[in-house]
Amino acid sequence: MATLSMVSVPIAPSSLPLSTRGRSSSVSFPAPKKGGIGHGGLRIECIRIGGVEIPNHKRVEYSLQYIHGIGRSRSRQILLDLNFDNKITKELSEEEVITLRKEVGKYMIEGDLKRFNRVAIERLKEIRCYRGIRHKLGLPVRGQRTKNNCRTLKGKRASVAKKKSPASQEE
Repeated sequence: MATLSMVSVPIAPSSLPLSTRGRSSSVSFPAPKKGGIGHGGLRIECIRIGGVEIPNHKRVEYSLQYIHGIGRSRSRQILLDLNFDNKITKELSEEEVITLRKEVGKYMIEGDLKRFNRVAIERLKEIRCYRGIRHKLGLPVRGQRTKNNCRTLKGKRASVAKKKSPASQEE
């Protein structure tokens, strides 16, 4: 068994919890062992693909869905194109991760996709078509009814004062 050596690191009092501020100003952490990835030295928790850290403890099909623009069907298609097994993400080798990054890079994802959608909506607003006007007013765009629902877009209900009937005004 390897012995753990303790290293004392000073910590600013403002970053400590209130209950420990008056006590010592140093905290001990085990010193990292010499070795490689996952052997006490540098430990990789997540794989970064397409600018997003995908979780290690899930299967690749579900981990890819953390990337904006990749859903269930597209992640399955990527795995079929690469002839990968749907294994847990942390079990992927370096070569598999590199090929997965290249395959995901072929699709419009994350910032590019968000920018594309934002530009498309701005174009609709600019040409003042029906959909653009609905976007501008913050109302549903795809033909939904607005009498009862769509509170998310319309915001909180504003109470409107009821008109008095002529019979009640004469009294």
